[in-house]
Amino acid sequence: MEPERLRRRLSSAFRLRGLLLRPDALKYLTEAFQSISEVELDDAIENVIDAVEKQPLSSNMIEQSTVETAVQECSRAPDETTENVFNIIGAFDIPRYIYNAERKKFLPLSMTSLPAPSLFGTARDKAELFRERYSILQQRTHRHELFTPSPIVAHPDDSKSKFQLKTVETLLGNTARVGEVIVLGMITQLKEGKYFLEDPTGVVQLDLSKAQFHSGLYTESCFVLAEGWYEDEVFHVNAFGFPPTEPSATTRAFYGNMNFFGGPSSSSVKASAKLKQLEEENEDAMFVFLSDVWLDQAEVLEKLHMMFSGYSSAPPTCFFFCGNFSSAPYGKNQIQSLKGSLKALADIICEHPSIHKSSRFVFVPGPEDPGPGSILPRPPLAENITQEFRQLVPFSVFTTNPCRIQYCTQEIIIFREDLVNKMCRNCVRFPSSNMDIPNHFVKTILSQGHLTPLPLYVSPVYWAYDYSLRVYPVPDVLVVADKHDPFTVTNTDCLCINPGSFPRSGFSFKVFYPSNKTVEDSKLQGL
Repeated sequence: MEPERLRRRLSSAFRLRGLLLRPDALKYLTEAFQSISEVELDDAIENVIDAVEKQPLSSNMIEQSTVETAVQECSRAPDETTENVFNIIGAFDIPRYIYNAERKKFLPLSMTSLPAPSLFGTARDKAELFRERYSILQQRTHRHELFTPSPIVAHPDDSKSKFQLKTVETLLGNTARVGEVIVLGMITQLKEGKYFLEDPTGVVQLDLSKAQFHSGLYTESCFVLAEGWYEDEVFHVNAFGFPPTEPSATTRAFYGNMNFFGGPSSSSVKASAKLKQLEEENEDAMFVFLSDVWLDQAEVLEKLHMMFSGYSSAPPTCFFFCGNFSSAPYGKNQIQSLKGSLKALADIICEHPSIHKSSRFVFVPGPEDPGPGSILPRPPLAENITQEFRQLVPFSVFTTNPCRIQYCTQEIIIFREDLVNKMCRNCVRFPSSNMDIPNHFVKTILSQGHLTPLPLYVSPVYWAYDYSLRVYPVPDVLVVADKHDPFTVTNTDCLCINPGSFPRSGFSFKVFYPSNKTVEDSKLQGL
């Protein structure tokens, strides 16, 4: 195509998206697109504009450097597939997106005025932590069919099923009684024995004497939809429910192929047909999850030896070992004994050459493993503890808690914390419905869009890194390694697994097959 016509097409395509090209950028693009055939030209221009829009732009005037980066990204895309098959993403490497209510979009941190996160957070970080949790749940609830404002309908009765969300501020502004309202807010206990509902606009006292609780574990600091009436500065609650969950496909349909999850891919791996095909074809892929792998116990090492022997003919893709890695995690010799225990595990792995050569090993630290206390997210085990093991077993990764695994198009979150017990102990009211605790627990985590919907004094979090504990968009698999009895629950297209405590549950563990998304309960019987 002659250069002048190509320049006009490029200019008009960018203008349609509200962008203006500087002359040097236009010249660079004209040269770059010169060799592309007419048939592929439109798609190529669209891809470059998409790549430009992903970058932090200060204005709608596009510089040459921005265009160069976009062209490089587009030309690199076909080769990405191979490196994106299996990635382990640490909690501190997860990208941070902030919801912008005006643009109704999630923006990367670089496009906002917020500073980069730091372990020593500021007071602003602590306030933002709850504000961001609220804004994510609010935009998700507003999009739900029960809360979307009705279009003008012919029959007035058609709009009656819709609910309207109110803020605490609208309640406080009323002197008369307000009947039947629904408010999204956070349950807090500002005075002992008295519960309040808090949102960014204010706080109101609750009367829970007649409140009915829908299924779930309602803890302090969790967000709820409270339905009731307001009079004399008290909100009398009739019913509590959780914000509705949303499958990840719905979230992505709304926000496009942004990579919320993390990893090397520039866009969401869900969109890759190549990776999907690889995932379905590789039927032998298998992930093994174990929790509380007490390496200082001879019986545990014996059972691991038995497990490796059983798997040596068909080695799993990856073994995920969650802490605690010691049965007695204290004392002055703790680090030395953990080094010795890891060396013993490495020796057992080396005895099975097929597993040593083909399988990967991922270690997620537990709450009582050596490290900087119980604040989440936890960094990996220190390098001086794991150095010898990594030399003996090169395909091993010591990662953070929680961590994320991306395998082909599947997103997996792994979290080692005794959370079920903590949440049951901190319930405002313990569930009386006949649904079992794992179902209540899973519903709570996915509804809250967060791994620890608990007060910060119960489950401390690095304020600026709270976003790394988000469960939004909903992953394909959520592994919550807990000392509670093992369970497998599916909710909102998300498979939630608890492998249980390996030594305490009679040496049980879970095996996950990604090609057909099935989980197998496994147990090592005494032989």
